[in-house]
Order: sequence, then structure tokens, then C-alpha cells
Amino acid sequence: MIKIATVVGARPQFVKAAVLSRAFREFPQADEFIIHTGQHHDTSMSEVFFQEMEIPKARYNLGINKENMEVGEQTPAFVLGKTVQEISRVLSREKPRWVLVYGDTDSTLAGALAAAKSGIPLIHVEAGLRSYNRLMPEELNRVLTDRMSDLLFCPTDRAVRNLQEEGFGHTSSKIFRCGDPMQDAALYYAKKAKPIVDVRLPDNFILCTIHRNENTSNPTVLRQIFQAFEQIAVSMPVVMPLHPGTRKRLLENGYDFARSPICFIEPVGYFEMIYLLQHSRFVMTDSGGVQKEAYFFGKMCLTLREETEWTELVDNHCNILVGRDPKKITEAAAGLWNEPCKSFVPGLYGKGEAGREIARTIIQNS
Repeated sequence: MIKIATVVGARPQFVKAAVLSRAFREFPQADEFIIHTGQHHDTSMSEVFFQEMEIPKARYNLGINKENMEVGEQTPAFVLGKTVQEISRVLSREKPRWVLVYGDTDSTLAGALAAAKSGIPLIHVEAGLRSYNRLMPEELNRVLTDRMSDLLFCPTDRAVRNLQEEGFGHTSSKIFRCGDPMQDAALYYAKKAKPIVDVRLPDNFILCTIHRNENTSNPTVLRQIFQAFEQIAVSMPVVMPLHPGTRKRLLENGYDFARSPICFIEPVGYFEMIYLLQHSRFVMTDSGGVQKEAYFFGKMCLTLREETEWTELVDNHCNILVGRDPKKITEAAAGLWNEPCKSFVPGLYGKGEAGREIARTIIQNS
């Protein structure tokens, strides 16, 4: 048997894990088990995904997140070190053939470091992405993880070129262009979309999510962004599944939820998110995963960042970068409200067979 330890911790990783775990079940020689770090730990951000998407129950749930750390020990470095330590203990016990990580979260880097220090080959799914903004923690996570990986699965041609330009062709690492497992998930689960219980949505609305530290940690930036959202929401309904971290930051800064014109709702599961995407007019977000999900469901996206790792969406006019400037945000939103649909270039992330291709390639290289 080929034992594979999959490390997950956050929403986008749960979606990809659903695809890969289903693909691994097609290969009798594959023995995958899941290590959940606990980065996203509450029911709305974690458990519901495992239930709805029929992801195998995590064999190990480490329960490591900032909220569970002692006061004074909540620094990113401390949490990362603790996560590496706990994953390493699991790897020592299980002795897998491979460690598999997804994307660019702290759980990704922790899994990669634990594998490297344990002498276990590493697989990185969603390799080669670059925003070229080293101030983003996610950028450092993905660059470092790529450097430690033995099998690098790239979702796009641009990601492959990034690795080649960085000299990966001179290393023992193997690079594969496989497409994006999130495309697989969008196609596979689209028919299971479901409305949100006890929430009445407007007939036309903008779907909005925001959670990145660079947008929420600075009170001035956070206030400016939400002033733009409120201005938009006066004439164009804005529906926002509110990330727990963003809610906490807003409360700390005295945000008046009762008087806000924004339609705030609780975080939603994947099937409810699909429903929101399908019925939205367009999307505003700072999430990497939601940018792609907007594309999968034919929706234009305003991205509240100065750059994106998903450059092909911008190049093909599916995504508009508006940064944090309130004027740019409101003007771009008004423009898309009047003209929300544009012709989309199909197949930027494959044809929905990435999971099977990745699983087959791992088996062949074991």
C-alpha cells in the first residue's frame, strides 16, 4: 500500500481534499489519511465541509489555532512551530510514503516543514503560483513549500513557467501541469447547490467576501473598505458571508452592524456558497479561492488586492484588481452592475479531471 498523509487546515483545502480523496478511492493501492491542523476549526468553516462533501473524517485533528493558544503565545511563528511539531509526531507514528499539502496557508507550510524534517517526500498541489508580493504571508508560504516539494502539481501553464524560470528544471523535483481540483469540485457539486435556510436573498445582489489580514488588521483600511461596501449597498444589494475573523475586527473597531446597509449572513457551507455564486450578479472578494469560483460559475470578479496569483483571470478580463481604494471599488462595482456578463475563455483550469490525474501520477511515481 502507498500511504499518503494529507494535511489540511482551511476552507479551500477542504474543497480540494474532497476531490483528491474521492480520486484516491479509485486506486486500491492508495491509503490516504487526513491530518486536520485546526486552522479553521469551527463548524461553519470546517465541519460542515467534511459533512457535505463526504470528505473522510480526519484521522488526526490537531486543534491548533490562535484562539486555542495561551495569551502571549498567539504569534504566527508560535502557532506555526506548534503545528510543525504536532504534524511531525503524527508522521513519526504513521511513517507515510508521501505528505501532501495544498495551496498556501500556514497549515501548508507547516506540513511541508514537518515532511522535510522527517525525511518524507512532499507533494504540493497548487504549486508555482506567484503574486510577487513578499509582504503577503501566503506568498512566502507557497514559495517555501515549492522549494521543499518533490512532486509539484501546477494548475496553469503560467505556474509551470514560474517554476521553470526559478530554476526548478535543475532540481530533482518533478513538475506536472494538471489543472485545478477546484474546477473538478465546481463541476461535480454544482447540482447540489442549496439555498440558505431562513435567509431571504435579494433578486439581484453582489456576493462579497473579505478576510485577508492586509485588509482587516489596519483599522483605517478596514473602515475605508467597508465605507465603500456601504456606499455600494445603498443602490446595489451586497450579501456578505462574514468571516469570523473579520467580524471580530469589525466589532473591535466599533462597527455598527444594526445601521449597515450590507446584508450580513453567517459563514456558509460549500453547497450554499455555490448557490450564492450561481445567483449573484458579480463577486467582490480578497480571497484567492473565491476568485476562481467566480470564474467557474461565469461571474465577473472585483478583487480587493493590488495583485493576484491568478493572473490568467486578469489577462482574460474575468477579474478586475481594484485594491483598497474606495473610489476604484465603487466605480468598478457600478460599472459591473450595469454590465455584469462578459464572454469567458473556457478551460483555464482544465476540464474537471485534475483530481484523477494527480492521483494517478502520484501512484505512478511511488
